[in-house]
Order: sequence, then structure tokens, then C-alpha cells
Amino acid sequence: MDIRCTDKELFVFNKIAHAAADLGVEAWVIGGFVRDKLIGRNTKDADIVCVGDGIELAHRVADRFNPRPPVAFFKTYGTAQIKLKHFYKKEDAVHAGEHAVKEHVHTQDEVEAMAEPMPVEMKDESAFEIEFVGARKESYRYHSRNPEVMPGTIKDDQDRRDFTINAMAISLNKADYGKLIDPFNGLADLESKLIRTPLDPLTTFSDDPLRMMRAVRFASQLGYTIHPPVFQAIKDNVERIRIISQERITDELNKILLSPRPSVGLDLLYKSGLLHIIFPQMIDLVGAEYVDGMGHKDNFYHTLQVVDNISQHTHDLWLRWAALLHDIGKPPTKKFEGGHGWTFHGHEVVGGRMVPRIFTRLKLPQNEKMRFVRKLVELHLRPISLTKEDITDSAIRRLLFDAGDDIDALMLLCSADITSKNKQKVKRYLENFELVKERLHEVEEKDRIRNWQPPITGEMIMEIFGLSPCRQVGDIKNAIREAILDGKIDNNYDAAYDFMMKIAVEMGLKPIV
Repeated sequence: MDIRCTDKELFVFNKIAHAAADLGVEAWVIGGFVRDKLIGRNTKDADIVCVGDGIELAHRVADRFNPRPPVAFFKTYGTAQIKLKHFYKKEDAVHAGEHAVKEHVHTQDEVEAMAEPMPVEMKDESAFEIEFVGARKESYRYHSRNPEVMPGTIKDDQDRRDFTINAMAISLNKADYGKLIDPFNGLADLESKLIRTPLDPLTTFSDDPLRMMRAVRFASQLGYTIHPPVFQAIKDNVERIRIISQERITDELNKILLSPRPSVGLDLLYKSGLLHIIFPQMIDLVGAEYVDGMGHKDNFYHTLQVVDNISQHTHDLWLRWAALLHDIGKPPTKKFEGGHGWTFHGHEVVGGRMVPRIFTRLKLPQNEKMRFVRKLVELHLRPISLTKEDITDSAIRRLLFDAGDDIDALMLLCSADITSKNKQKVKRYLENFELVKERLHEVEEKDRIRNWQPPITGEMIMEIFGLSPCRQVGDIKNAIREAILDGKIDNNYDAAYDFMMKIAVEMGLKPIV
């Protein structure tokens, strides 16, 4: 495997190498940047470790750019960060292609010759984030994941890394510039697509239990296998996850949901026992129960397939959350009806009510993101029901009105919800869905009902009849809305006004004008 670095990256690393040399410290690129470059994965950030003061090195590196980027630093942790935005322009690159960095393919002076002529005041479209830290070694107390940190060597720093594929480093030092430092055979594990820990996995996970979530996340993101002894160590340490803050756990859970096939990570969370602790409501979906030879599908693995289905069409995190939670109300509504089988009546309503509580527990946002997920959970059966009956304009209008701008997301979720192993059944459902989509488009073009508000407002009703806010105002407004949605009157002011007057007579109201 080669490390394919762009001209921009080589230019930056050259600056770091010279700044480190001026300070008399050794420095390396380490961790995720090295891993991602080796497997051809895009990256916009890099970690630099030095045997010395990482904050001081960051300031020295910043001094070498014009304009000088700000340095964000955290004395408590000994880390610093620079975001480079104004140093490079793609079309001004010295070479159009990319450069391969192998052991000693380029000397530091050769890289400097390639990089220095590049203009340093031109905007790039995206920032390149560089984080600096001094090499360190760590020791942990049992009841905390916050280590005692002390200065160390590059070996100490690589020893404390979570996985072998994240422990590789590239030298930025003149004596061996560009050399890959790989003490734990991370390169071989990349080629084998294997997640292993540098040290004993029991120690690794006991020291920092969040690494168990990270192991699952990398397996899900990269499509790698967790080494069996490492997976066993996760099972053995699963209770340790309780000392990790909910915010950190949820951050890893979101990254698993955003992976190409989230089911890989979600299934590993279940089989490891982690899911039982961090998301017990999902465990309630597991398994199929049989009575009189009648069973139902395993709603857990059905859900995983729905999440994978929707992930093929969108990177939207909240739509993926809606897929994950769409059947979360099934366990509390499950009931066996003799002669009929298993039912889950009202699970969409119950599931919708569960969404705010789940978001609160997981420290997910309690804003429009949560309301979006709840809406889709509550509505996810509506389009499916339309495929089973003659579709009236009234039913279409009501769906458009209730879904609003989220109608397309809802239809995507419902399509993903078709997971039958019967290919003909799936084909028939999808064809029916296309008919529903056509009708949605036709009615929307005709009635413009999406995000629609009735042509007569509550304020207008109060003014016409001289009313203060009261139940009668709401009753009239609701009657107008229902009449329009049912197609009894046209969606315009005159028709709504005439209908309002009829309703008012029945209620004993008269206009004041």
C-alpha cells in the first residue's frame, strides 16, 4: 500500500517538519490520516504528535503561513488545532497528480522543492484541520476513563492508541522523512480488514470503554471484521460502558448510523451486549413469538434492513433515525388475536410518543430534528395504507397536509419499509407506491395543499363575528379545513366564506357588519 498525499498535504507537512526542526523536536503524522490515506479514503484533517510541546509547535507552524491562522489550544490537555483555509489554490499546484509517500521515496528537501513555490494567500474551498499534541503515555483508574497523562516517546504514544490501524505514523524528521512507523502490523491488519488492539484488548477496553463503541463504529464504517479475541473482550467488558458519558456514546451511535451499512454496527452492538445497556428499547424488538403456529417477523432485524434500505438513498442522519425508530412502538402494542394472529394496532402513535423520551435519554436534540423523526414515525403507515384501497383525493389531501414538506422523506421511509423476502410482493408494493406518488403529484399540482393554511384564519373569524378567542372560533376554522380536505368545497376564499356563513347560522352566530 502507498500513502497518496496531495500537493496541499505535502506542502503543509513540509511546513510542520521545518517548524519542528527549528524547535529541535521530532514530529510524526499519526492515526486516522495515515490509515485513511493507505486505504484511499478522503480525509480533511491530520494529527501531529511530537516529542515535546504540541502547543508550541502549533504556534511555530502557524507563524509560517500568511495570513497567520489562529491557533486554538487547550492547556489542560496539551493540544492545539489549526484550521488552514487561505494557503493554497488547486489550479496553482506544481504537479497535477498526487505524490506517493513510501519509505524514503521523497526526502524532506525534495518535498520542500515541490511545495514551496505554491502561493500561500489563495483560498481553498475547504479547511485542512491539523491537531497537535505532545507524545504521551497514560495510566487509568478503574472508575474513570480520564487518564493520568505524562510526557512520553513516540513508542509510548503508539502503545496507547486504540487499534493497530490507528497506531501507524509517518516521520516528518529529516533522518527518515516519509518513513512509515508501524510497530503493531497495522498495515497487515488494513490488508486483512481486521480490527485489533495494539495491547491486550481487556486492558484496552477497561482503560477506556468508549473504545468498544469505536471498534464497532470502525467495523461498520470500513466493513472490517473485529478480531475474535477483541470482540470477546468487548463482551467481557460491556458493563464498563456505563462510566462513559451519554454524549460520547450517542456521538459514536450517530457515526454508526451514518456508515454505509448501519446494520453491521447495530448488529455488533446487539451481539456484544452493548445495545442492551445503551439502547434497551431496541432489544425489545428482538425475536419472533409463536402461538398456535402463528408468528410475526423479527422486528429488530426488519428494522436493521429498513435502515440499510434508506441508507442507500440518503445520508440524512435524522431520516436514518426515523427508520431506526419507525417500529419502536411495536413491543408495547403487540397482541395475539385468536384466529387472526399477531397485531400491533396503534404502534405508530405509541412509537411517536416514545420518540421525545428516547431523544431525551440519548441526549439528542429536542428541536425540529426530534419533531421531524416523530412525525415520520407517526405517519409511516399512512402511505402504505393508501396502496391497499381506492385512493381518494381526500386521503391524498390529508396526507399532503399532515406531512407538509416532509412528504418526500416519508415516502422514502415507506419504500424502505418494504422488506418482504417475497420478490413479487415487494415488486407489487413498489408499483403501488409509484401510483401513490403520481396521485400525490397530481393533487398537489391541483390543490397546492402542502403546508397549506385555510383561506380564512381565526383572526378573520373573530373580526367578522365580533368574537374573542373561544371554542366557537376553533370549531368554525376546523370545519372549513375539513370541508376543503374532504373536497366538499373549493380551496379559495369565496367558497370558504360561504361555507363559514352556513356553519355560523347553525351555531346561532351573526356577522357584526
